[in-house]
Amino acid sequence: MKANTEITQKQTENVIGKENKIVTGVIWQQLLLFFFPILFGTFFQQLYNAADAVIVGRFVGKEALSAVGGGTGTLIQLLVGFFVGLSSGATVIISQYYGAKRAEMVGYAVHTSIAFSLVAGVGMMIVGVTAAPWALRAMSTPEDILGPSTTYIRIYFLGVIGNLIYNMGAGILRAVGDSKRPLYFLIVSCLTNIVLDIAFVIGLHRGVAGAALATILSQALSAVLVLWVLMRTKDMHRLELRKIRFDGRMFHRIIRIGLPAGLQSVMYTSSNILIQSSVNALGTDTVAAWTAYSKIDSLFWMIVNAFGISITTFVGQNFGAGKYHRMRKSVSVCMIMSMVSSAVLIILMYSFAPWIYRLFTTDSAVIAHGVHMSRFLLPSYFIYVIIGILSGALRGTGKVLVPMLLTCGGVCSLRILWLFTAGQMYPGINTIMLSYPVSWSITAVLFIVYYFMKFPGKKKEN
Repeated sequence: MKANTEITQKQTENVIGKENKIVTGVIWQQLLLFFFPILFGTFFQQLYNAADAVIVGRFVGKEALSAVGGGTGTLIQLLVGFFVGLSSGATVIISQYYGAKRAEMVGYAVHTSIAFSLVAGVGMMIVGVTAAPWALRAMSTPEDILGPSTTYIRIYFLGVIGNLIYNMGAGILRAVGDSKRPLYFLIVSCLTNIVLDIAFVIGLHRGVAGAALATILSQALSAVLVLWVLMRTKDMHRLELRKIRFDGRMFHRIIRIGLPAGLQSVMYTSSNILIQSSVNALGTDTVAAWTAYSKIDSLFWMIVNAFGISITTFVGQNFGAGKYHRMRKSVSVCMIMSMVSSAVLIILMYSFAPWIYRLFTTDSAVIAHGVHMSRFLLPSYFIYVIIGILSGALRGTGKVLVPMLLTCGGVCSLRILWLFTAGQMYPGINTIMLSYPVSWSITAVLFIVYYFMKFPGKKKEN
């Protein structure tokens, strides 16, 4: 790579003169300052699909509710989740170079990452539009929701580029310690999505097609906003359109770290596809309840994922700055905060489950199925906190291969094995759901052992 003196000298001087609180401030305070914008941002991101589900479920029917969730949500997660996993490599690389104050390398990583988003978006659009009907049939999607499900997923993937650009851009901002502006952009785009949902679904009676169109237009808005901020910043992560291109060595570094996370996401989603196929066989009421449950249960994942993203950036910057004791201490602090937060949410979700499901549907059978699902699984959610925080911390140090193998083996493979053994012997929703706590428990133990093997004691700091 050639030295880019145009950005290196001036931007490095700017960063040196600016205190980086992530590597110097009070750990719990800095974690919370970073966590809350990510949490609220994740909340508004989840609200995209939740708004679609609530509006079509209440004003179109349970078939439409199943169409905007269920199999379509799982397939979208399969492709988009793989990209987000890959893009996490850029977040780690940028956070480490930013912590080390290497402006030139940050610049290469930023422009390569945006180029990757554009190319991946085009490829994903083609695959998503052409393969949707086949994939939905392969998941045993009920015939009464196959048509609207195909319509929703095809429209979604026509506009998927906006989603990918936003996720990559938001990851870049978070890598340098800015978790507030991605939140602001999501609030704006989420409110836009709700307004467009009301206009297209209720006002124009466009059904699931209207919900999908509202989603992609809102995501396009968030992509424009994040690009605008990256282009206007004076810091070392400034984006210049004329410099968007692939840098071979930087792309290799990003993929080397991001690929295991991407494969992990694919394995997760693949196991969830099998679970969704098993749920689909239980009828439309159960599919609708599972769809609503996945939206409600996303509140928990928002908290754990927000803490996971926070600790990845926190560990990445402190690792880059050579502050290893601070890095280990931040993991312990983050684990405690995540456990306490999860406990509060689990108690609320367990207690108010019947009323929460009424937001999605008035069908009594669907509500009954959904309440049972929530109360069956909620007590085991504490186990996943361990996996989420430790995997995020290890990712921040660049250790991604073994955590990926642990997750794929302990969660995904075991879950698939469970479905083909216990699921066949004792068919039913309870057996399907039991695959979650069983696989989480084994994987959590493996992560604890590996983490303390890699970080057993003190390491000299710079």
